[in-house]
Amino acid sequence: MAAMNCIVVDDSLVARKALTILIGQVNFLTLKKECSNPVEAFNYLQTEPIDLIFLDIEMPEMTGLEFIKNLKHRPIIILVSSKKEYAVEAFELNVADYIVKPVTLSRFMVAVERAKEINDIRDKKIGAQEGGDSDHIFVRSNSALTKIKLQDILYVQALGDYVKIFSGTKHNLVHSTLKSMEEKLDPSRFFRLHRSYIVAIDHIEKIEENEVRIGQHSIPIGEQYKKELLKKLNLL
Repeated sequence: MAAMNCIVVDDSLVARKALTILIGQVNFLTLKKECSNPVEAFNYLQTEPIDLIFLDIEMPEMTGLEFIKNLKHRPIIILVSSKKEYAVEAFELNVADYIVKPVTLSRFMVAVERAKEINDIRDKKIGAQEGGDSDHIFVRSNSALTKIKLQDILYVQALGDYVKIFSGTKHNLVHSTLKSMEEKLDPSRFFRLHRSYIVAIDHIEKIEENEVRIGQHSIPIGEQYKKELLKKLNLL
């Protein structure tokens, strides 16, 4: 089992030590550093590979949420806060979990297992890319990880805080943003042609003035995406 290198970022010494004790009880976690503020953590991340951050929210000078937004390459993040009201904004930033202090061992274990699942998926994706075999993605749907072959995906539709992935006669509803989904898909095979839709280029059967046809499905083309779509299909 590959170890996950982690750091703790919290301005409270007591909170850092409490998390340190919990981390020490998990075999696949390796604590690399305790940081008392986000700036210290940011500088550390510039030179050290970290898989997971346990991050407080309310800290002087910069909040945990502001810190996340300033990270270009984000490790997996578990937010640990004494308050519940930041949860909605936190999950919009695609954090792995949100724990309310005081942290119990059982709640901590749920969070780190979730982080491990995400890390395993990332490792599989990187391995597939390095091996030239990125023919699928894994998504969390109905509390389970589901493998979807890229060749089966017809299109993806944004539905509020979820996306619906259509593949043949099936579909999977996933808690994700369309932007996050777009980043997972091969841009040579998939194209975002509307603020609410991504389509598989190979499955496009017909293009009409303001929509494309994929089987029995009509997908609208956003005006701002039309010219780029035509370029993508070598029509210009």
